[in-house]
Amino acid sequence: MTSHVALVDDAIDLAAVEALVRSPHHGAVVLFLGTVRDHHGGRSVARLTYSAYRSMALKNLQSIVEQLEQASEPTRVAIVHRLGDVAVGEPSVVIATASPHRAAAYEASRRALERLKREVPIWKREHYADGESVWREEESLLVRNEGADAGS
Repeated sequence: MTSHVALVDDAIDLAAVEALVRSPHHGAVVLFLGTVRDHHGGRSVARLTYSAYRSMALKNLQSIVEQLEQASEPTRVAIVHRLGDVAVGEPSVVIATASPHRAAAYEASRRALERLKREVPIWKREHYADGESVWREEESLLVRNEGADAGS
């Protein structure tokens, strides 16, 4: 993998994504894994299927990476999203960020995910254990997860 963005049809190579951003100049590396959970809205989830407008998605991902890197030099960012069927527990998106200090790496990771969900044409179909499936919109990071207790 030579680009800092990719859409893949198979399992994401976490080490390869991390290697894209790691360097001796960066003391902090943040690796975010978005994995498929086994439930949503009180229903058992069997798997997710992701599809995308590939050329536009790659262009938007590249723009996000470039803008985040320019805004907080010398931060580095890589984003890889999986397409097709993704089983419960498997990563569907990996974001790696690296910076000399942890605060910038964490912030770049958070911004990358929020922008990906808002700006990149990737769609998610949720398949339930009972056989039904529905298209789902991504939740914003600002929306509380259902069932989360007030103290978390």
